[in-house]
Amino acid sequence: MSTVDEVSADGAAAGKPLRADARRNRERLMAAAQAAFTENGEAASMDDIAKRAGVGPGTLYRHFPSREALLAEVYREGIAGLAARAVELGATEPPMTALVTFLREQVEYGRSKRGLGVAVKAMINESETMDWCRETLRTAVGDLLDRAKADGSVRPDADRLVVLRLVHAVAYASENAPEMSDRMLDVVIDGLRP
Repeated sequence: MSTVDEVSADGAAAGKPLRADARRNRERLMAAAQAAFTENGEAASMDDIAKRAGVGPGTLYRHFPSREALLAEVYREGIAGLAARAVELGATEPPMTALVTFLREQVEYGRSKRGLGVAVKAMINESETMDWCRETLRTAVGDLLDRAKADGSVRPDADRLVVLRLVHAVAYASENAPEMSDRMLDVVIDGLRP
């Protein structure tokens, strides 16, 4: 297991549950890291993150032994949130509405990270975390896509991996041209229709 994967998705190192104070510190660190990475991209400082969370550097490094471990956990948490949103939309919206809403939210999520996803992928590309994130997003999009195919809203040959890559491309392009985000995604969505 790499350093990146030493902290599990629930924050417990090596399978041990966190004490209440440690869990609160970890939650503050995650919130501070999310804000710092959103504002400063991969240039966010570990010291700044510890200060924002109101903890010392030792506490930060006890929870996240490296910058890569912290980046991986922030990224993993974001992907988990997107996947949960896909499930929610699939359960409450008509198939095409659920798919379109999810794709728009995914573009906004990617765009708001200001290139962080690219940096994270470069740092931890071959890790258990990235494998989990890739499969989680593929499943989320695939489930919504399958529902929309089943009711005839989406062409039968639409592929989840192609859709994901197109949506990621729109998010990336939108970082420098946010005013074109909706128009670019509309082209992708139109291409999905039968």
